[in-house]
Amino acid sequence: MALWDWTLEAYAQAGVPEACLALQDEYGQNTSLLLWAVWAEAADPALLAKAADVARRWEALALSPLRSVRRALKPAFDGVADADREGLRDDVKSAELRAERVLMEALEAVTGPQGGAHALAALEAASNAWGRPAPADALAALAAALG
Repeated sequence: MALWDWTLEAYAQAGVPEACLALQDEYGQNTSLLLWAVWAEAADPALLAKAADVARRWEALALSPLRSVRRALKPAFDGVADADREGLRDDVKSAELRAERVLMEALEAVTGPQGGAHALAALEAASNAWGRPAPADALAALAAALG
């Protein structure tokens, strides 16, 4: 199954969105990288480093700026109609989702043979490759939600 399709199915599971959001917002993780690592059963340090580099650069270029704009557009803005602001926010949200998909497709393209790592091991390896490891319990929560 393609990574994007797998990710959509995974994200529909109870607890996965909340675990991903916590890892992203509380611990600075790139959830696309984490989910890719589970999908790819990533264990190879060189592959993880390459994927983390791609994710880090794409996050700086596209994901973080789009996320910041989307969040900034959430509250009312005096002088701009709510419907107009919310419509623009929806457009930015769509662009952010597209940017996540572009990253997932780039990560899928760098994937070699699946490495055989179980979900938690792959999450720990990806979190370490990201450079700011998340707490073990936060990673375990996502691994458990993914089943």
